[in-house]
Amino acid sequence: MAHWTPRAARLACISVLACVPSCASPTQKLTPPSQQGATAAKPAEYPGLHNVVGYGPAAGAGNMLLSGSAPETDEAFAALEKLGIKTIISVDGAVPEVELASAHGMRYVHLPIGYDGFDDARKAELVRAARDLPKPIYIHCHHGKHRSAGAAATIAISLGWLTNAEAEARMKVSGTAAGYKGLWACAENASAMPAAAIDAARADFPQVSPPASMVKAMVAIDKSLDHLRIVEKNAWAVPADRADLVPVADAGKIADLLRILDKDAHIESVDAAKRADFRALLARGSAAATSLEDALSRRDAAAIAPAMKELEASCKSCHLRYRD
Repeated sequence: MAHWTPRAARLACISVLACVPSCASPTQKLTPPSQQGATAAKPAEYPGLHNVVGYGPAAGAGNMLLSGSAPETDEAFAALEKLGIKTIISVDGAVPEVELASAHGMRYVHLPIGYDGFDDARKAELVRAARDLPKPIYIHCHHGKHRSAGAAATIAISLGWLTNAEAEARMKVSGTAAGYKGLWACAENASAMPAAAIDAARADFPQVSPPASMVKAMVAIDKSLDHLRIVEKNAWAVPADRADLVPVADAGKIADLLRILDKDAHIESVDAAKRADFRALLARGSAAATSLEDALSRRDAAAIAPAMKELEASCKSCHLRYRD
């Protein structure tokens, strides 16, 4: 008897729905953000997709590179199909929904980047993927505000689609917070890449890149927490001798890692009751880190301290039960 999984169930639903008449069939196109959107003041919204912003170049009425939130439901992938998307690039750390994308005729490429930016090797991989793979392309992180926007801006500059000023203006429309200095630096320092430099990048374009292991993720979380504590002791101002610290990025990194750990294979190997409890603790910590990230982005002094207190409490609860 075949093993039945939630993902298999979703794919089965796709097969069934494909045979049912619908008032919004996948062949019915949605209107993509127009090239006029290169100066639009706000992102577009579609079923299951949020914060969709065009980064050019123009092709008819649409953009060939769109940035937005992660597609996590069949509705979202159907919307991408109606937008005409051919390739999806994820810069998020979580494992992509490759099967759902394939069921809607799209290819996935997984090239994760950090909240603190990305190196030249990863930039070249992203640029080559955007240059060589079928278009239009949809690039996403989790929320579609920070990492995907920084990657899309850098790609657009590197391929000569947008100037640095134009690309950075698109990042502002996407909502990239000023605190993500590494992502802004990637766009600010980007320039048109010679074809030979792009050709030298890897071209295997992985559908899935292995997520961080449980141990590596926990080490990274502890490091980011230490950074946050340093800034907390300085009344939430970055100390003059630690200009390298970016608290909003550290909070975002913790939220992301805790979210990704929910899918870690190690969790599936433990007792069902413990698994549910551990996942609840991960969700609590991720929510607290996200609240802290948002408060730091808004510079909301009244919300920062309570969010940090909740994050610390969630980590302590988890450590007491499963580590200490």
